[in-house]
This record gives sequence, structure tokens and C-alpha cells, in this order.
Amino acid sequence: MTHIVTGIVAHVDAGKTTLSEALLYRSGELRQLGRVDNGDAFLDPDELEKQRGITIFSHEANLQYHELKLTMLDTPGHVDFAAQTEQVLSVLDYAILVVSGTDGIQGYTRTLWRLLARYHVPVFIFVNKMDVTGTDRDQVLAQLQANFAAGCLDFTATDGLSEATIEDVASQDDDVLADFLETGQLSDDMVRQLIQRREVFPCYFGSALKVDGVDALLAGLDHWTAATAYPAEFGAQVFKISHTDKHERLTWVRVTGGELKPKDVVLGDQKANQLRQYNGEKFTAQPVIHAGEVCAIPGLTATQPGQGLGNQANAETPAMQPVLTYALDPQAEDLHACLAALRELEDEDPQLHVSWSSQLQELRVQIMGDVQLEILQQILADRFHLTVGFDAGSILYRETITHAVEGVGHFEPLRHYAEVHVLMQPTPRGSGLTVAADCSLEVLGKNWQHQVLTNLQAKTQLGVLVGAPLTDVRITLVTGRASIVHSVGGDFREATWRSVRQGLMMLKTQQQCQLLEPWYRFRLEVSQDQLGRAMSDIQRLHGEFDTPDGTPNAAGLVALTGVAPVSEIQGYSQEVRAYTHGQGQLECLIDGYRPCHNAAEVVAAQAYDPVADLPNTPDSVFCAHGAGYPVKWDQVPSMAHVSYAYTAAELDQLPLD
Repeated sequence: MTHIVTGIVAHVDAGKTTLSEALLYRSGELRQLGRVDNGDAFLDPDELEKQRGITIFSHEANLQYHELKLTMLDTPGHVDFAAQTEQVLSVLDYAILVVSGTDGIQGYTRTLWRLLARYHVPVFIFVNKMDVTGTDRDQVLAQLQANFAAGCLDFTATDGLSEATIEDVASQDDDVLADFLETGQLSDDMVRQLIQRREVFPCYFGSALKVDGVDALLAGLDHWTAATAYPAEFGAQVFKISHTDKHERLTWVRVTGGELKPKDVVLGDQKANQLRQYNGEKFTAQPVIHAGEVCAIPGLTATQPGQGLGNQANAETPAMQPVLTYALDPQAEDLHACLAALRELEDEDPQLHVSWSSQLQELRVQIMGDVQLEILQQILADRFHLTVGFDAGSILYRETITHAVEGVGHFEPLRHYAEVHVLMQPTPRGSGLTVAADCSLEVLGKNWQHQVLTNLQAKTQLGVLVGAPLTDVRITLVTGRASIVHSVGGDFREATWRSVRQGLMMLKTQQQCQLLEPWYRFRLEVSQDQLGRAMSDIQRLHGEFDTPDGTPNAAGLVALTGVAPVSEIQGYSQEVRAYTHGQGQLECLIDGYRPCHNAAEVVAAQAYDPVADLPNTPDSVFCAHGAGYPVKWDQVPSMAHVSYAYTAAELDQLPLD
């Protein structure tokens, strides 16, 4: 018996949940088919999902088909909930990507494809809605091969792969092709390996609503998937946190090594008191969870999506990050009750980044878009009985640097001592914040170096233009000094944070700090005679567009694609609906951060004073005559106790990554 965990992913309305129902029905797990539009889908049990007709939360179901035991994780399809979908990808053996035969490859489908590649997940593709008049199998397959990979091949033949398909499969790998040309044979095991290595992507066609093509997909999963080998030592990956109606906290894990039994210690001194395997809304308590299986553990604390337990490493930092921030309007509700509710929701979705400003007496959350905001309000009302509102929202900016600098932080109140020098260098767009050490142990001991690196990651490092998070920078410890008598860990925390801010202030004076803003990649469909208006609008919104194809689709619309700042284009869809009389369509997806198009205007409006931000001060503390005294950031270089590791000329010559 082969046991695999698969996730079903798709653009919203492609038929993902309908396919899940069909798979459960054809495998005998369901006696009758549920319907999303009827509100009785097995994997959309939440009342909010039934009302909206969309999947909002990931759910688990299990089925058995011949020699295949399949755990299915259904995921949200709307781009606003991409973070929840990404949480699931790190625990999948395979994914089923659902593509609409009528709409083809949509924008979010491309995002999902990139995420699946990021997590190295092998993919089976099901092209849905092939019963609709006008759909063309060959045309969709060609689109998949052109946009995704040449290895997207038709595997729907019921009597085995055709000779042409076998040749296409072999041609995806030079060594396999050479062997095939010599022997004329291609083993099923080799095909399975090519699928696992993401060189071949089996494609199936049908209609989930009419249960057409579902048997072929099940047979393909049974025949072409391979079981994963697991280590003997216990390991598990957390991929979801949820709460029951009684606010019982559940930690969802995929066991990636060994086995898990009740009363086993899984984190610190916390034990897994119960192991639940869910099937839709119902669960059974299990005496053991073997490697490869999924379960929910009630009662654990301090767990979070992406966390590794036992010998399992943590998952990668999620690529899907919110770009909008909203302040909560509590209306008549108690602020403490609102904060408690949002903290519970943040526990489930860390990307909410709930923050409380005691100075402004304000609660803020970070989200992906308008639909997520509407759902958040509804959850607060339904689950927590809180009727609240939110403000108009604002953009989440980030900051980076354009030149290398050596920052110095010195912390020396009476009977304390630490000095830290860090080299900060710009790194490629989207690389985030990375830390390293290039400092001799003779200069600074291993323990102190560890303190520096830990503290660099202990909190979000802020820029000095608007106080936005710092990104696309490598921070390297290059030198420093400790006192045998007076240094403690807290001294290096203070010196480390001050060194970053001091370096940023030096760059700010030279106009070498840069404000970044989020950009959307858009796809705008309008009629041919409205294309000129659309192009003019995109230029007005400070966007850029690709050369339009000009070929109308089945609806007579032409597509304009490109990128534009979120701040400018986020409300443009209403204009599109107005001037196209409801016929045009605008689809936007986050495309990362780029230099802000109106940086001077934003910086002036924010009026952020980095020196007045005392928790993130760039100033240092020195000691003289038995007392500590503050020293302004621009005076620190002349008073530092340790010589600089780099001269100004050497910094100028450092290569930009």
C-alpha cells in the first residue's frame, strides 16, 4: 500500500473543491456528491465557506483507491488566502493543480506553479470543465507546455501510454533519452522518478462536476506515484494551527520520520496527549501516527506553521507576504477583547502580524486584499461576537540600501560593555535580510558572536526613512570588543541594534537609503477599441506594460499585461468596470517590492524621525568618570574603541550582489 499526502490547488472557481468531492465519491468515501453552490461540500464544512461558496481554510480528507492510500489537503483558491495555501505545500508528496479548461492558465495559477517549484512538489494537472462547448484539449495542453514546462504531457490513455507520449517523457532528460533510444524501452519506475524530479507533469482532462476523467486521475495517482522513504528518528512539520468551536488549539503536523504516539514529548516538555486524524469535520483518536501521516495534536502551545519538530528543520520563510495594513475601528467593542481575538487569529495565520501601538492606542493587521479583510470582519463577528470596522488601509513599505557601510554600535553604561561593527551590503531584490559573521574568534569570542547574530534576528530591523522593515540587505559581523569583567548578553543586544541603525543613518546622509513599495503584476482584458484608454491609464498609474498581443480571446477581449504600484492600481478595477460596462476584467497579483515611484512624497508625509524612535535609537552610550553618557550617531565613529574593518575606499570597491 502506497501512502501519499497530496494538496489540491487552483485559481478560485477552477473547480478544486468539486474535484475533491468527485475523488472522494469515486473512491467510495462519499455516498453522494456534495456541491459547493449547494453548501454541502464535504471539504467546505465551515458556515462562512458555505455562505461565500469558496474555500477559506485548508481541510483534510482521506481515501483509498486500489493500492493507494491518499490524504488530501484541500486549500483556499483565492489569492488573498495564498499564505494559507503556501503553509500546506511544505508537507506534500504531490500536488494536484486544477486548471480551468475554459479560462486556461490564470494569473494566480502561475503564482501557484512558482510556489510548487519553490517547495519542489511534483505535480499532477487536472484540466477541468472540458465539457463546456469551445474547450480544446490540444490548445490547453500547448498552453501548459508553453507557460509551465515541456514536461506537461497527456497521461489520460486508459490502455497505457502511447508510443508518442513515451518518447516525449523520455525526451525530458538527456540521459533517459539516450538509454531509451538505445533500448527502445522506458520503465514505469523511471517515469515515476521523472515525475518525482519535476521533469514530467502528468495531465488529465475531464469535468469534475460530471465526474468525467476522475477515474483516470485516480488510476494515474495510483500507478504513477511512489512512496517516500523516511528516517527512523522522529520528525514532524507543523503546517497549520486552528481552533475548535470551544477555542481548543490544534497543531496540525505531517510526521516526517519515525512515529508519534500519545504521551510522546514533541516540543520542550510538551506532550502529545492525543493524536487526531480528521476526515472532514470528524476525527478519530489514533494510537500511533506513522511517518508520512498527518494528524492534529490538541493543547500544544508555541507552535506555528512551518515549524519543525524533532529532527525536522523549519520550513522556508513564506514567499507570500501581505502588502496592506489596516487599523481596527473597535466601534463599541472592548479593545482588549478585540486584541485577544486577533491574537488567536494571528496564531492561525502569522501573516496577519497583529500589532498594538500604546502611543496611538491603535490595533493594526496586515492582509493581502479586500476579500481577506471582509472575511476577517465576518470571522470576528461570527466566532468572537465582535462587530468592528477597519480604516481605509495603507501600503506596507520596506527599505533597503544602495551602498555598503560599516555601522558601529557601542553600549557602555557603568559596569557594562560591548562594541559591535557590522558590514551592511545591498543584496538582490527579494532576498530579504540575511546575517553572517566574518570575525576572528580571537577578536570576539564565539559566545559573543552568537549573541550578535541572534539579536540581529530577534526583532524586525527598521529602516530610517519611514521606519519600515529593512530588506534585501546582508548584515555581517566584522569586528567588535567585549570586556572580560563587565560584558553580558544584553550589552551585545543593545550594541548590535545600534550598529545597524548607526550605519543606516550614515547612508541616509549620503542619500543611499532606498524606499521600496509593493507592485502588482496585472492582466487587464478590454475590447480592442478600449486598449488605447487602458494603456494611457497604466502610464498614468506609473505602471509599465508589455507589448500587447492584440489577438482577441473567445469573448472578443484583448489582454494587456505588465506591472504597476499597488498604491496606484489597487482601486483601478472599479474604473475598468465602469468604462467597459462590466465586460473588462483586471487581475492583480503581488510581484514583490521595487523602488517607490513617489519616495520623496511618502517620506515627507510620514515625517518619521529615526533619532526620536528610542526603541530603535542610532545613538550609542560611552562611559567616562564613572558614568555613562549618550553620544550622537554621527560622533560614534570618532569615539569607537575598535578600528574600522573597512576604509571608505574599500567599501566603494565592494561588489554589489
